[in-house]
Amino acid sequence: MRNYYDIVIVGGGVIGLTIARALALRGVRDVCLVERGNLGTEASWAAAGMLLPQVEADAADEFFKLACQSRDLYPGFAAALHEETGIDVELDTTGTLYLALTEHDHEEIHKRYEWQTQAGFSVELLSGAEARGLEPCISEATLGALRFPKDIQVENRRLLSALANSVTKLGVEIATQTTVESINIEGSRVRSVQTSRGAVDCPAVVIAAGTWSSFIKTAPVPAIEPIRGQMICLEARPQLTRHVIYSPRGYIVPRQDGRLLAGSTSEHAGFAKCVTAGGIAGILKNALEISPRISSLPVLDTWAGLRPRAADGLPVIGPCGEIDGLFYATGHYRNGILLAPLTGELISKAIVSSQR
Repeated sequence: MRNYYDIVIVGGGVIGLTIARALALRGVRDVCLVERGNLGTEASWAAAGMLLPQVEADAADEFFKLACQSRDLYPGFAAALHEETGIDVELDTTGTLYLALTEHDHEEIHKRYEWQTQAGFSVELLSGAEARGLEPCISEATLGALRFPKDIQVENRRLLSALANSVTKLGVEIATQTTVESINIEGSRVRSVQTSRGAVDCPAVVIAAGTWSSFIKTAPVPAIEPIRGQMICLEARPQLTRHVIYSPRGYIVPRQDGRLLAGSTSEHAGFAKCVTAGGIAGILKNALEISPRISSLPVLDTWAGLRPRAADGLPVIGPCGEIDGLFYATGHYRNGILLAPLTGELISKAIVSSQR
């Protein structure tokens, strides 16, 4: 590392990488991305890659609009990354089925269908038979379903590989195995960062460290807590399903190489990033409710990640109102992959505008 950069980005997950790329594409060349471990090996790596703002929304609030806007950037985002790096991030546009497996589920999907159609969003209401016609693997107990053609998925690990490849080609300097311990602020302005490898002068810092954002001293960083999510990877050859299949209690996500992901848990477990018997049992119960055929599939792998959650569950994105040169891009919780393209655009635009 040199002793000066125009911009230091703290965190090398999907958010930090996307911001670094967006800045480089805007012509900002003197950028250093600092990562405490290796690039893309925490929450971004553990995710399922679902881009489902409509599936998970109960109302058309501002966050929902933001999430839909970011999802709709993905076709161009994926195509640009492929052109830059040759890496296919496997953006699968088949869509998502949201199953109603109980009477309560059935009532809820009708409510969701009504407000989303009234708001002009793409959604189809299916009977149980129609849903099984699309995906024969789903449970006979399915009472109905919603099909969301625009709620899609990306292979998040290939996405991380493409982003890391892109920022390297664009000339972003990367410092892994390096911790940013504190930010030096003088006169309400960022002056430098103190890292485990020494001090680095910089007029601008982006905090994109996910769950570890709150460990950075001196700067007013919002409280970010870890929420553990466990996952199971099964082998489904031939593929069990084409759609992402979601229920109010779990989901299954098909990958092009024959893997089938099943998730997930949401646990307050501190920084214990481990897989538990109870977590796996719960995931399998919910996956089998979606499709009993899963019972015969081999288990290939299990893992856990720590999602970064702010107190209100919403992401913290934008410039700090009190300190010039300090920008936040953290607390994305369950939506880091989904919100990455838009976060990159918003933060890079804000930084470039502040330096004019």
